[in-house]
Amino acid sequence: MDCQACNQPVKKFGKHRNGLQRYRCPKCKKTFTEPHERPLGAMILAEEKAVSVLQHLVEGCSVNSTSRITKVHARTILDLLTLAGEKCDRLMTERISGLRVRDVQCDELWGYVGMKEKTKARQGKEETTIGDAWTFVAIERYSKLVLAWHLGRRTEADTVAFTEKIAAATTGSFQITTDGFGPYEHAVVLSLGVQKVDFAQLVKLYKANPENETRYSPAECTGCKKVPVYGNPDPKNISTSHVERSNLTMRMQIRRLTRLTNAFSKKWTKLYAMMALYFGWYNFCRVHGTLRVTPAMEAGLTDHVWEIKELLA
Repeated sequence: MDCQACNQPVKKFGKHRNGLQRYRCPKCKKTFTEPHERPLGAMILAEEKAVSVLQHLVEGCSVNSTSRITKVHARTILDLLTLAGEKCDRLMTERISGLRVRDVQCDELWGYVGMKEKTKARQGKEETTIGDAWTFVAIERYSKLVLAWHLGRRTEADTVAFTEKIAAATTGSFQITTDGFGPYEHAVVLSLGVQKVDFAQLVKLYKANPENETRYSPAECTGCKKVPVYGNPDPKNISTSHVERSNLTMRMQIRRLTRLTNAFSKKWTKLYAMMALYFGWYNFCRVHGTLRVTPAMEAGLTDHVWEIKELLA
């Protein structure tokens, strides 16, 4: 290798703290590292250490526990999370576009940022970046691929934003099933059109909790009702079981979504980054127990199980 300044042969000069080989020119005394890509941008964290940090985060560890295990400062972990989330968000948009699918299921997952909505109302706060945060998820029934997701409020505007992402991710006609949330009826028609999908809703019926039950006990489901909205949906495929099971996996793998604990996001942007990282990891890196391959492989998007460092490329 020649010097970048005077084109003279150089000699090895130790290693950089990130593991890269360093060189020094005997003539001009300048030092430099070997040519390399910078998947972490301006961050000087070693790639192996970054991969370890992200692996802990997607396996359900909190930021503080990840910091104790990997010996990486919590602030560095949050910066890395933001960077990885941005890369995974772009990856999902670029790779999952115009796919042919057969059966799509949609659901929403509750979480919160900073404080719960009742506390926010009691304190008179009006910030839109704190309070309840709902993650809309659309999963393809057969490949288990997460086609689209959206973090927002449980409102009609956010529902339309979510269905617009489904429209961008898919092509052709297919069946779609949602829960009984009212805004879906308008949003699915607006984004997907009556000619593109067979749309049905699975409406669950609940009864009130007995008086001796605590406020943490879930309401008992007494049954469900299949409601065709338009098109010709197959009654046997009107289900949200697969996406609800996926939501359970999210609660187990994402510490910020663990119920009835002190684990929650303090900033909306960090929750968004964590969700983006999770969905990228779930689609491309995590081998599905039933499929024995990743959802991306089952959908024909990739031909191998990705490593986490490939998400950072």
